[in-house]
Amino acid sequence: MKARLVVFPIKGRKWCFGRSVDPAAAQAQAACAPSTLRDLWDTITSKPKPLNANAELLLDFASNKMNKAWVALEKAPEGTVKNKLYGLGLHLLARVKPSEIFLKSISKEVSKVHVAYPPSLNARLVRRRLRHIALRGNIIHKKYFYGSVLPLPNIPFFWISFRTYSHWQALQGSERLLRLVSDCSGTQKSDASNKSKDELHKPLGCPWVLEPSEELEKLICDGEEANDGVNKNAVSDICKTFHLNKNDILKFWDSM
Repeated sequence: MKARLVVFPIKGRKWCFGRSVDPAAAQAQAACAPSTLRDLWDTITSKPKPLNANAELLLDFASNKMNKAWVALEKAPEGTVKNKLYGLGLHLLARVKPSEIFLKSISKEVSKVHVAYPPSLNARLVRRRLRHIALRGNIIHKKYFYGSVLPLPNIPFFWISFRTYSHWQALQGSERLLRLVSDCSGTQKSDASNKSKDELHKPLGCPWVLEPSEELEKLICDGEEANDGVNKNAVSDICKTFHLNKNDILKFWDSM
């Protein structure tokens, strides 16, 4: 499956990373996942599978159940217990770093990434930044994943379970992203001046494609302020144009 990533500087050395949302693909993926325990059991027992594949099925099943429960809390009437639980959940989720959300979006189905970025940036720098966030995420989420499975006092079990699963997803995403953007590195050893634009950005057979976007450049320039980087209105326009989750991307802006 192909994933479209959007990368741009939001203020100085602070960069923003996001994955374009594809509602059709998300719905198709959800439709393929087992919806009941009986369906899950039939899927597991229908044909022999490796242990790790069955474990992923169980995790995906639990994740879908949690997502449905969250949607139910979101729709709860104002002032009810479920509505208050939803408010508490939003408060806790606000503490999740945007880089973790980005890495979680690189699922196991992703086999190729198309990276949109402003043409004013060097293509090598963009790829280097992607490798950096993947490497850093691999170290951080591996540490927190193993730390999350330890029982901690006065913290609800549900939250511990969610954070453990979240760190595991981010760890898997960081490893996959690192593999994707590191492949075919040998094609980039020669001097870029000796390559055509297509050869530099689209190496044959590589799982990554760098796509300079004039539209992204214009949106950034229109919303760029002298000392405050790209303003929130411009970030919102970028999210709308490139189908990014606005709340997730604004976390990068709020962390400045």
